[in-house]
Amino acid sequence: MEATRHAEAISGILDTPPIAPRQDGVVIFSMIGTEVLLPYLVAVKSLWHELRRGRVAILDDGTLTAQDRAILAHHCGDPQIMRIADVKLGDFPAGGTWERLLTILDNRAGEYWIQLDSDTVTLGPLAEVAEAISRNRSFVFLGGKDAEVGPLPLAEFAARFYPDGPQEGHVQTRIESRLGSVDARREWKYVRGCSGFAGFAAMGPGRPLASAFLAEMTRMIGKEDVSTWGTEQVTSNFHLANETQPVVLPYDRYLNYWNEPWGKDARFVHFVGTHRHENGAYIEASRATIDALKA
Repeated sequence: MEATRHAEAISGILDTPPIAPRQDGVVIFSMIGTEVLLPYLVAVKSLWHELRRGRVAILDDGTLTAQDRAILAHHCGDPQIMRIADVKLGDFPAGGTWERLLTILDNRAGEYWIQLDSDTVTLGPLAEVAEAISRNRSFVFLGGKDAEVGPLPLAEFAARFYPDGPQEGHVQTRIESRLGSVDARREWKYVRGCSGFAGFAAMGPGRPLASAFLAEMTRMIGKEDVSTWGTEQVTSNFHLANETQPVVLPYDRYLNYWNEPWGKDARFVHFVGTHRHENGAYIEASRATIDALKA
């Protein structure tokens, strides 16, 4: 019901000018379905409006209709649309957005891929993202302000965030709290990011690094649980933390919405599911963006 009301409130996105894609080595990529079509258009158009870079690529979760595809073709410059069923999983789990991450890792060799969730709104200029792209450095969108310390060696991360040792509960908590058990000779790092927005530099590592980490996750929490929703985000965080000089986006400008007002310096907001539709903030931000796109 909330999603339906939201879609009705932001239908003006269909009256905004289409994206004029550029073949400049940047790809704005999302996995979407028919239910999030209009929020996705707000997300991708607001981001492209500020970056003025890139082409659009989409992973169809299997629900996009012919009408959806026609709308996307018009508004996103005839984007590349891939089918989730065509993603080769290999040893990786199915579902839980794993297909999204694997698609990025399989295609980033020659282009800079930006992972964008449909429940995001770009509010203003993204200087840090633009610079990361220009320097071909991956970027990390943080899960919270406490993660601004950036990538840390695994044992140091676990000791800092989980001083009482391994914990149960959410799968991300279970994995993160056990990172200290990984052989330190690997010299791996980790950062508590959010995969709702992530930059994967061109020519970066592909599946092998993710596969090695998957084996460690399996050892830590068991084979059944590595397919649980949340393991892809942990793997994305890990992957970015171990790339060459990743840019950590400042949380006061790139943030998740937790039912609290954001500061005047905010540039990008991810409306996470827990509080997505509270206080009308998501609609208000979306409508402001739609007005700006029409100007």
